[in-house]
Amino acid sequence: MVNKPFIISLITLISFMQNTYSQDPEFSQFYANPLYLNPALAGATICPRAIGNFRDQWPSFGGAYVTYNVSYDQYVNFLRSGVGFLVTSDMAGSSTLTTTSISLIYAYKFNITSHLFASTALQAGYYQRHLSWDKLTFEDMIDPQGGNSLPTAEKPPDNSTVGVPDFTAGVVLGYDELFYGGVSVDHLSQPKSGFYTDNVSRLYMKFTVHAGSTINLRKGGSSGDEREFSISPNILYQQQFNFHQINLGIYLTIDPFIGGLWIRHNFENADALIPLLGVHYKNLRFGYSYDITLSKLRSVSGGAHEVSLSWQFPCIEKRRHIRAIKCPRF
Repeated sequence: MVNKPFIISLITLISFMQNTYSQDPEFSQFYANPLYLNPALAGATICPRAIGNFRDQWPSFGGAYVTYNVSYDQYVNFLRSGVGFLVTSDMAGSSTLTTTSISLIYAYKFNITSHLFASTALQAGYYQRHLSWDKLTFEDMIDPQGGNSLPTAEKPPDNSTVGVPDFTAGVVLGYDELFYGGVSVDHLSQPKSGFYTDNVSRLYMKFTVHAGSTINLRKGGSSGDEREFSISPNILYQQQFNFHQINLGIYLTIDPFIGGLWIRHNFENADALIPLLGVHYKNLRFGYSYDITLSKLRSVSGGAHEVSLSWQFPCIEKRRHIRAIKCPRF
C-alpha cells in the first residue's frame, strides 16, 4: 500500500528544496488551453471566447497535482490585435504547495503576404507560490516506537509566500488554413522563487515550439455542407532547464466530434499515451483526455484526467485586416 502522507510530503519537498527548481504545470489538451500554450494565440479566433481547464495528475496519490486554468480573449479590430487574460492555479500535495499566476496579454497581428500572416505577443503578469509548512511530514517527526508525531528539526522557510513579476513572449504564423506554428518563451526574467533568503532557485525559462497542419478530407459533397472532415498531425517540443519533452499526435475531426491521440516522450523514456475525445455544439466545446502512464509510475500513478470547456461568443462579421488562425480545438 502507498504511504500517502509520505508520498505527499516527498512530492512537496521536491518542489521547493534549494537544489531543485520550479517546473511549470503542463496540459495535454494544448490547443484547448491556447493562451497557456502561446500568448500569440490571443484573438486567434477573432470572436471572443472564454475557456476553463482542469487537470488531475496522478490521482492515485490523492491530490498530488491538481491544476485549474481560466482564460478569456478576443480580437479588437481598431487595434489590429488580440487581447486576453490568463489565470492558472496549481496545487501540489493536497494544496501544501500552491502556485498561482495572473497575467494580461497583447498580441499584434499582421499579414506578411496574401497567404502568410503572423501574430506576435507579450504577456505580463504576477507569479506567486505559497507553502503550507504545517501540512508537511518529515522523517524525524514520526516516533518509530509509538508512532506519535514529534517536533521536526527542519528549518521552516523565511517566507511562506513568494511573489514575483513574470513575462512571456510568443509568435505564431499561419499559412492560409493549411499550416500553423509558433514559438513562445515563458519566464523571460527568470525571477527567484525560493522560500529561503539564501536560496538561489530560479523560475527558469520555458521554451515551447509547436506546429501542425490541417488536411481536408472532404471532397465534393453538398455545397451547403460546412461540417469539417479533416485530420491534423501535430508536434510540440518543450524545454525548461534540463527537462526536455516532445509530443507527437494527430486529430481526426468529423463534426461535431474530434478525436485525438498523442504520445509524450521526455527523451529518457516514453512518458504517456494520451487519447482525447471532444465535441462541440453550436458555441460550446467540451473535451476529455486521459494520460495513460508508460513510465515506471504506471502501476501506482493513476495517470491523469483532463477536462476542458469553452464558449465561443457570437460576433458580427466585420471587415477586418487579418484572418483567423486555424488551429486544432483541443
